[in-house]
Amino acid sequence: MGLPSSASRRQNNLLFLVFIMILFFHSIPDKINLCSNQSSVSPSVIPYKSSSNISSLETLKLDGCFSFDNIDYAAKDFGDMYHFLPSAVLHPKSVSDISNTIKHIFKMGSTSQLTVAARGHSHSLQGQAQAHQGIVINMESLQGPEMQVHTGELPYVDASGSELWINILHETLKYGLAPKSWTDYLHLTVGGTLSNAGISGQAFKHGPQINNIYQLEVVTGKGEVVTCSEKQNADLFYGVLGGLGQFGIITRARISLEPAPKTVKWIRALYDEFSKFSKDQEHLISKNSFDYIEGLVIINRTGLLNNWRSSFKPKDPLQASQFISEGKTLYCLEIAKYFNPNESDAMNQETESLLSDLSYIPSTLFLSEVSYVEFLDRVHQSEIKLQAKGLWEIPHPWLNLLIPKNKIFEFAQEVFGNILTDSSNGPILIYPVNKSKWDNRTSLITPEEDTFYLVAFLSSAMPSSTGRDGLFHILAQNQRILGFCSSTSLGAKQYLPHYSTQEEWQAHFGPKWEVFVLRKSTYDPMAILAPGHRIFRRK
Repeated sequence: MGLPSSASRRQNNLLFLVFIMILFFHSIPDKINLCSNQSSVSPSVIPYKSSSNISSLETLKLDGCFSFDNIDYAAKDFGDMYHFLPSAVLHPKSVSDISNTIKHIFKMGSTSQLTVAARGHSHSLQGQAQAHQGIVINMESLQGPEMQVHTGELPYVDASGSELWINILHETLKYGLAPKSWTDYLHLTVGGTLSNAGISGQAFKHGPQINNIYQLEVVTGKGEVVTCSEKQNADLFYGVLGGLGQFGIITRARISLEPAPKTVKWIRALYDEFSKFSKDQEHLISKNSFDYIEGLVIINRTGLLNNWRSSFKPKDPLQASQFISEGKTLYCLEIAKYFNPNESDAMNQETESLLSDLSYIPSTLFLSEVSYVEFLDRVHQSEIKLQAKGLWEIPHPWLNLLIPKNKIFEFAQEVFGNILTDSSNGPILIYPVNKSKWDNRTSLITPEEDTFYLVAFLSSAMPSSTGRDGLFHILAQNQRILGFCSSTSLGAKQYLPHYSTQEEWQAHFGPKWEVFVLRKSTYDPMAILAPGHRIFRRK
């Protein structure tokens, strides 16, 4: 055969180049498509002990996908103090994706150390939604039936466990309805708050959010999809509510609704004596008169009332302008009355009558009228301002306590009088609730007394600071508060609890510990779920 012509050689070279390019591009992992089940496993992320277990996940047939690269975000949360890197992130499109993944890990048995954590809007504080070298489920990827609002004598909404409460509010308002109980911040997932409790200023009247649920769909630690309610699989139902994610992942919830108001009368007033403040709060929750009752502790704050004027109007502007807040420890009563426009006159009369029984400082009475949505979504406006200043994604060493009523004065004297000298690191919430409104069949642990207070130290730590606004100073302050509670046997309980040892968890649950352990062995016997709480070890 003769030598090929130059044109032929050029054509062959071109074909060879195209072939090489095809091989090259096919060898590049798909970095853009998050849901490529062919993604390569990154050896830098996966620990040597479980790399084969991780690789086996790629054999699962899913509607969604796993990510193995660029998953550092799953080791970060709102608390920004714990950072446990997972080996993979599941982006489920269906409940079966979650079920099949957990079932696969469960069937591996003791040959695997993989754990699974459900991550909603990443608002956990101490790594509770993280899974060191395990699987984090990105619940916000979950797709399913859209919200269904049912009207009638007992209205409710069926919503995904991955749905944000703010979206539930907007959807239910289309029908003139809304959930009864809220959290102060609505940009949280249903499954996340129901795994804890969901507490805000309506809890004295309706109980926490977990008391206003008719039915749940749950994926257990065996990978089983179970529908549960008060009458169906009741043990799982009550276990999951407030159960810290230990028995199952909430994928759907049926939430009780009530007629929604259009407007809110929003009121603030100050006290300079804790005894008067707490007496008035307890009086108001016993009368069941207002729709929302909370409180704030304010220590040595300059120009406090001037800061309120952007949202509130003083009842007596002249006296309010002369009030001095710096150098004092003050207690702010925050209350709200819901109403519709045609009820305005009657609402104002009733409010005036209720306020006349209280002992606040008259010159500090501030009032406002806002829409129902504006009131419920009030914290989000603060979030937007803090984000603009770069002060949102910083460490949040929060401490939330439930204090029995008969110990609250002793607690206030020591904590607000000696341990804390200012409250500039963040709000301090304090308000009472009635235990009669809380269902003791759930996993939530509360003090034994009939009335107890939520006291929430919502601190923010300035990055790199070594001063009073630094992380180590705030954590040390929290430990002093916890130490005081322990040494004086106050009977306090942590809300959003965090402990390091199983002995501490056992003390937290007290008489309910045996039931908690039994439920764990029933619904998650391999201890696959929610490892970030560090209650049980993977078996």
